[in-house]
Amino acid sequence: MPQVSIPELAAAARAGQLVGFPTDTVPAIATISAAAAAIYAAKQRETAKPLILMAASAEELWPFVQGDTTAQAIWKTVAARHWPGALTLVLPTGDRSTLSVQDLPTINSVNPTTLGIRVPNWPLALEILKQTGPLVTTSLNRSGQPPLENLSEIIQAFPSLVTPLEDLWHLPPGKDRVPSTVAQWRDEGWLVLRQGSVRLEPNS
Repeated sequence: MPQVSIPELAAAARAGQLVGFPTDTVPAIATISAAAAAIYAAKQRETAKPLILMAASAEELWPFVQGDTTAQAIWKTVAARHWPGALTLVLPTGDRSTLSVQDLPTINSVNPTTLGIRVPNWPLALEILKQTGPLVTTSLNRSGQPPLENLSEIIQAFPSLVTPLEDLWHLPPGKDRVPSTVAQWRDEGWLVLRQGSVRLEPNS
């Protein structure tokens, strides 16, 4: 597995290679949207399980989702409160043809009119995403297995994955790292699909 500098890793991601890096929750496997199929193949993941779009700022993610003025105001209030952080928002995309980035594939085959988005709260992840722009991501593991955190285990499981140099591979402290909370906007309120460390009220 190539271990490279941050600029080299960002260049690999922009070229459509699979990259791995730590986040504030569990490590992520990521690439550009056009190469999303490679994540499914590497993880042996069912295509019915959606990926999310991760970026260094909320401003880079809003063009991918659509809602009325009231809904957007609520989304942005929640994002301002919890981002960067361990919260994934699943929001409607509306007519994809109107999005500013038109090559985003259907990475949610169960409900292709929604998209999960997140800004992580981890310096290395943010630096990578600043250099790449938005990336499609999910947890770094084989499908159905616990997320991998140890770099040697990641090297063994994903020998072609591009990761940061070993001295840059730092994880948040604590042994109870969990994936992000996932909350979907539905019927003018939030439906929590997966509970993590962030808690949302249904209409907050």
